[in-house]
Amino acid sequence: MRSIRRIMFIALVCAAAPMVAPVAQVQAKPAADKKAKPRKPTPVSAEHKKAFAELYAGFKFGMTKEEVIAVFVKQLDESYEERIKATTDMTAQDRLRRDKRIEISRLQSAYTTFEGTKPSAWDVSIVEGEFAHNTGEAMLERWENQGGKNERRFFFFYEGKLWKMFLSLDVSILPEDKKNFATFQAAMEGRYGPGEVEQTRITWRTPEFDARAVDKLRTYDALALVIEDPKIRKEVEATRAAKAPPKQGGNTIIRSVIDPDRKDHPDVKANSNAVDEVIRAQGGPPPKSTP
Repeated sequence: MRSIRRIMFIALVCAAAPMVAPVAQVQAKPAADKKAKPRKPTPVSAEHKKAFAELYAGFKFGMTKEEVIAVFVKQLDESYEERIKATTDMTAQDRLRRDKRIEISRLQSAYTTFEGTKPSAWDVSIVEGEFAHNTGEAMLERWENQGGKNERRFFFFYEGKLWKMFLSLDVSILPEDKKNFATFQAAMEGRYGPGEVEQTRITWRTPEFDARAVDKLRTYDALALVIEDPKIRKEVEATRAAKAPPKQGGNTIIRSVIDPDRKDHPDVKANSNAVDEVIRAQGGPPPKSTP
């Protein structure tokens, strides 16, 4: 992920006001032709596909949770081995080995299955909208904070297989006046080429993968990159639609008043003499009996 941090830094230098301003103007320009045909997806060049390949970071779609964790364990082994060899302090070496075990244990416990009726803590989070409940979906979270980074990688699984990765990027290197979509767009398109721009999102589509850059600065002070398998996404969306809870039609207040199930109506027969009783209590004449 060092390359992504480098991308954001270069954007601050290259995406100066003269370069960023036209981008913002294009975004703000209203569409002149309301009946314009849908724009075809912008082709992704071979060079930019290689840039996207770096986002996989050694992982592949179709991996199981165990295979994803195994890749991480291998990466941790290599990383900690270098640090252990770099010191002759036995206490420091033992501490590093203990830190590695803790990190592996934390990773294994970071797996969440979105099943059951209880809401998840992730329902309101930076990855909200990236999953659904009771559809065979699950997620593994990994906080990548080595080497001064402050990034998170989320692995999304469907029927036990990896199909999407969500990267929350470190924006701490960005000054406040550069935390905007224009800077983000300039950085992302400078790295991955032009994409389909819609409000605060840029999308790239290929037969092998779809990728999107998402501006979440207003809600979570974060920027994100998502890469996913478009074929599996179709299956996921179909499952979500099939298992979505039925929608309650009509206004809830009106439905509560009209009582469509007729469960809250008074018992007319049981209360047929109520008016007569009130009249008698007020000293009025008794009602005439009907023949």
